[in-house]
This record gives sequence, C-alpha cells and structure tokens, in this order.
Amino acid sequence: MDEEYDVIVLGTGLKECILSGLLSVDGLKVLHMDRNDYYGGESTSLNLVQLWKHFRGDEKPPEKLGASREYNVDMMPKFMMANGSLVRILIHTDVTKYLNFKAVDGSYVYNKKKVHKVPATDVEAFKSPLMGLFEKRRARKFFIYVQDYDDNDPKSHEGLDLNKVTARELISKYGLEDDTIDFIGHALALHSNDSYLDQPALGFIKRMKLYAESLARFQGGSPYIYPLYGLGELPQAFARLSAVYGGTYMLHKPECKVKKVGKVARAICIMSHPIPDTNDSHSAQVILPQKQLGRKSDMYLFCCSYAHNVAPKGKYIAFVSAEAETDNPEVELKPGVDLLGPVEEIFYDTYDRYVPTNDHAADSCFISASYDPTTHFETTVNDVIEMYTKITGKVLDLSVDLSAANAASEE
Repeated sequence: MDEEYDVIVLGTGLKECILSGLLSVDGLKVLHMDRNDYYGGESTSLNLVQLWKHFRGDEKPPEKLGASREYNVDMMPKFMMANGSLVRILIHTDVTKYLNFKAVDGSYVYNKKKVHKVPATDVEAFKSPLMGLFEKRRARKFFIYVQDYDDNDPKSHEGLDLNKVTARELISKYGLEDDTIDFIGHALALHSNDSYLDQPALGFIKRMKLYAESLARFQGGSPYIYPLYGLGELPQAFARLSAVYGGTYMLHKPECKVKKVGKVARAICIMSHPIPDTNDSHSAQVILPQKQLGRKSDMYLFCCSYAHNVAPKGKYIAFVSAEAETDNPEVELKPGVDLLGPVEEIFYDTYDRYVPTNDHAADSCFISASYDPTTHFETTVNDVIEMYTKITGKVLDLSVDLSAANAASEE
C-alpha cells in the first residue's frame, strides 16, 4: 500500500463515496477508510432478514411478507431530482452505466388535514383544490415570473435584486395566501422550515426553477427519479469508480470527532397498498409543512414498492421521517403514520445528527454532516459539493448532457 495520498476519506457512506469518486476522477490519489467492516455506512440497504436483525434481534420475519432477498430497504431513502446535482454528478463520473432509473409516480403535500397532489401541469393547477380561483390567478403570475427569471437577463428581474430582496418581500408583491406560500415553499422549493422567507429570494427562485425543469424532463407526475433495486448500489458504484482510478480502501479504521446538533425520528413501514389519496402511486413523496402540524420543521413521507424492485410483488415500503422535537418517535410521527393507512409491520428508530468540529483549513480534515430527514437528495449533495470545493479549491463543473441518465415511466 502507498504511504502517501493526496486525500484520505473517512467513512463509506453515500456522501463519502461520491466525494471519493469525484476526487479520483480528478486524478488525486485517494485512501478511503471506514471503522466498519462493510461499505455503505448509514446509507446501506437491507434485505428482510437483515432489517429484522437490525431492529428486532433474533426474531424471524413472518413468511407472509415474502422472500427476504426481494427486499432492498434503504436506510436513508431519498429521491433524486431529475435535473438535480446528484444526477449531474452521476453523469459527470459516468456512474450511470452501473444503474437503471425509474420515474417516481407523484409528489404530494399535506394541507388542511388532506393529502393533495402537487400540480404537475397547468391543467392540474387549475383543477387543484389547493387554491381558490382568484388565488390561482395570482399564483399564475408568480409562476410566470419564476419561469421567466434569468440571472443574465435584467429585464426578467422586473427591477428586483433577488440577492437583497427576501423571499417574503417577493411573495408579498403577488399577494399570495399563507396556504399557497406553504405548499410553494415546502413542496416546490423543498425548504424544511420557514426560515427561507427572511433570506435572499434568489435561492428560493432557483429551487423552484429546478423543480419545474425536473418535472418537465420526463413529463411524469413528479420531478423525481429513483434507481431500480434502491439506493444501496450507489455507494458501491462510486467505490468501484474510485478503485478504477487507483483509490485504496481500508476498513476497520477510526473516524474524526464531531458534535451532535440534533436527532432524526423515523418509522419504517411494510404495507400491501400505496399511500391513500396518492392516485395508487407505486412511488411517491408527501411533504407535511411545519405549519400544518404545528411543528418547527417539516415531516416527510417516502414510499416505493415492487415497481422499483425493492420489495416482493404487491408490497410497499414507506418511511415517515422528521427532525425529532421530542423523545417519543411513536407519538411525534403519528400524523404521518396515520396517513399511510393499514401497516403490516412498523419499526421506529432515531439517530443523532452530527457536524464536524475541526478547522479543516488547519488540519486538512474534511468531514461531512449527518443525513437530514428530507426525502430528496438536494441538501445531501450540496454538502458533498461544498466539501469538494474546500478540498480542491475548484468549483465542480456539472454542465453535463442530462439525457445520459434516462428513467422509465411507471407502468
């Protein structure tokens, strides 16, 4: 084994494997280390027997749930935005050759104690009960502004400097109602709480544009795609990529010090039906905005099924996740679990969230933050890209041909 490396990556979770792959493609000599004796860390996938052992020790899963090998239950389930940064990284590194994707059926939002589809077309928006007739007209003007906005075209700014104008100030110009702001900010722009309203509006607008562009890409019911057989293959695919470029792997090694900043509560559920009120979607995301539940942050529902080869025929895997605000996940997650309908098996779990405490400029040690409760990859990949820039001093060029990553529609 070489004694000198350009970069040492600690941990083989998805973030670390993406970073290792990017740095290896850049020509850096990478040593990849993990305290465990397996790859994937917290972002691994489990078959049914492994899932039972993880949560219930020596208990055996009931035969009615089907063959263990047909389950691929992701421990950090997240959908990919079709035009998002992760898809661009997959293309940039050519990892797409290892994976097949399928479009996600639908994207939903919880509003006034009901689940509603996030409108995917003008026709859906006109019919949606999320807004009244006059509110739809106001919202349409706002959506047109977002659609036409171009950083390089001052005329499209309508005299507003979105680096200075806050999201709240921009929205107030169009007179949108609170419930409309709720679903736009949380289900379209994917903010996990309302703090974005008092920040510069540019980031908010770019998030909305990414949603719209991703939605238009496959003409489906959502802006998301998801790999067949789940996310468990992603860390290994990036690990293989790093190895191809000369990366070295060492397991059973220590990790750097971090500090706890919060905790995530989640419920993992096995069902024989889709989430109710989601148009029988085989895969779907439902976002429950904080105001709708009287919480400090959003709650998320994630569902996928046999259509993505993560469960036997007729079975669905659903997750409910949220930033823990109490020490009782069963009670805290009940609003989300109640939306799932009958559940055959349910596992409750919490995990701590950590951030690095070191000065990377002084010790050249770069550590990723823990996974948040969101059911999409946007915050996860932003962390990876920021680490890449800190390590290399370069901005990652993700101007790629997005057609290289295709996704089949749900049958």
